[in-house]
Amino acid sequence: MSETGKSHAVTSHHVAILRSQLGRVRGLGAAKSGVHHWWAQRVTSIALLPLTLWFIGGVISLLGAPHQAVLDWFYSPWTTVLMLCLVIATFHHMHLGLQVVIEDYVHDERTRFISLLAIRAVTFLLFMAAVVSVLKLGL
Repeated sequence: MSETGKSHAVTSHHVAILRSQLGRVRGLGAAKSGVHHWWAQRVTSIALLPLTLWFIGGVISLLGAPHQAVLDWFYSPWTTVLMLCLVIATFHHMHLGLQVVIEDYVHDERTRFISLLAIRAVTFLLFMAAVVSVLKLGL
């Protein structure tokens, strides 16, 4: 075997080692597992554009309005539904972005795992608090 053949065999073996055991079992590499994540980030960011503009417009239209006018705005089923959509898209997009940051910049496996769990838990708790708040105002 030539020197080039040995180098190629070592490189192939090295690449296989970089994949986790679970990744090898599932057959998932970065190209297969990241596509869904990438699309989810794009879809949530596109959804956030009109929802955020709607929310900003609604808040601007309520500037200086009495408290009852704000409550009436929230009592509308459309406002409650759109506000819930805004909350869902915002927190999902936030979770996806924070996950990417942790995965890209935290290299220790244990710290990365704990950080991802913490991000998921905090995001979920904040999400639930926002949903409860919207429902209390809208119902």
